[in-house]
Amino acid sequence: MEEIKLQTLSKQLEEYKKDDKNTILRHALSHTDLMDVASSADDIKDIDFNFDIDIKTMPATNQKRSGRCWIFAATNVLREIVGKKCNLDKFELSQSYIAMFDRLEKVNYTLEAIVELIEKDYDDRTLSFLLMNGIGDGGQWDMFVNVVNKYGLMPKNAFPETATSSATHQTNQLINFNIRKFASDAKELYEKKGLEAVKKAKSSLMKKVYFLLTSCYGLVPEKFDFEYTDKEGKYHLEKGLTPLSFKEKFIGNRLDDFVSIINAPTNDKPFGKTYTVKYLGNVVGGKPVTHLNVEMKRMKQLIIQQLKDGQITWFGSDVSFYGDRANGIWDDRVFDTKTPFDLEWKIDKGQGLDYRASQMNHAMVITGVALRNGNATKWKIENSWGSDVAKSGYYIMSASWFDMFTYQAVIDKKYLNKDELEALNKKPVELKPWDPMGSLAD
Repeated sequence: MEEIKLQTLSKQLEEYKKDDKNTILRHALSHTDLMDVASSADDIKDIDFNFDIDIKTMPATNQKRSGRCWIFAATNVLREIVGKKCNLDKFELSQSYIAMFDRLEKVNYTLEAIVELIEKDYDDRTLSFLLMNGIGDGGQWDMFVNVVNKYGLMPKNAFPETATSSATHQTNQLINFNIRKFASDAKELYEKKGLEAVKKAKSSLMKKVYFLLTSCYGLVPEKFDFEYTDKEGKYHLEKGLTPLSFKEKFIGNRLDDFVSIINAPTNDKPFGKTYTVKYLGNVVGGKPVTHLNVEMKRMKQLIIQQLKDGQITWFGSDVSFYGDRANGIWDDRVFDTKTPFDLEWKIDKGQGLDYRASQMNHAMVITGVALRNGNATKWKIENSWGSDVAKSGYYIMSASWFDMFTYQAVIDKKYLNKDELEALNKKPVELKPWDPMGSLAD
């Protein structure tokens, strides 16, 4: 390995001082954010909110200080189904209800994996990966489906937010510490008393976590009334619903119609095949997280078909790059770091996945698209960062940004062709736990 030589730094500093551009940058950066300095409007065009397909949806929601975007995006999709049935212009499903049981199930899933790996050393790569990641707020579409199918749904006013449901860092930290402590204690317990003793310790910890989550989220109502006033001002009351009966009445088996498609142009994931990721999940015994890998052109075709039929689309992307939150724009032309710093955020998409430069980290909903000769030029996005940013919480994504940083979308199976449906019926290829397509949206 070659060390940094002080003589080299001295020469570079002299070179730096000779360029007046660097002086201007240094002065500007002493009082200005780096990305504000790199902001560029040179190539920004067509950023108005006019779209060929523009599905009118309800007001933007707010996940606050939590990583529940995937839950908010999914409930935003489902509330439109409920809204159409009940003729509503405003409505929210309880995101806290889903999040509470998702976290409980994740703890159980992770503890079961630790028990399964009980004979491994602490530095085993898989065990280390699970312990390093622990449990968090993030998730995938199939994980949402698993929780809803098991626990049902309810309106937000039946199970509202609390301070700790909207700000989850401390509870996650407490839970993860105890998961890691369990892994340490379980190893010693297994060696001294055997597997049954480990399972008893796991059950004890699960009860403590359930008590903690109930204290943080509140007592879940066994039954509730659903009362609402529709767009015509007519009052309605549905009495004595349970979470599962609410789900059955207003959603039915609709979730079973949707599948996850991804765009992962890497050599180890041929298009047209399905993939799952080992130890990625929440509900033990639930549906495995499964992705059908398609080319980007096909992904866009499927999304546009779905939008044309009035169905909004849950999707996952990497929002770490080229985002102007104040104006509600994701566009790879809004910032220019190449000119001032000779550094940029450009890499082949497949290489970006392989070398961990980019991966899916946020889920939102596509509600519209602008088309030119059948091709998307910009997309309308419903986010979950509140209505006081962007255009009342709605955003624009450019076509080029979408191609670079969108990795996943959820599509009704009826839009898939014969080959795609056949691929879904085959056993998926199991990827390693740390594969980038196992990333969670938060």
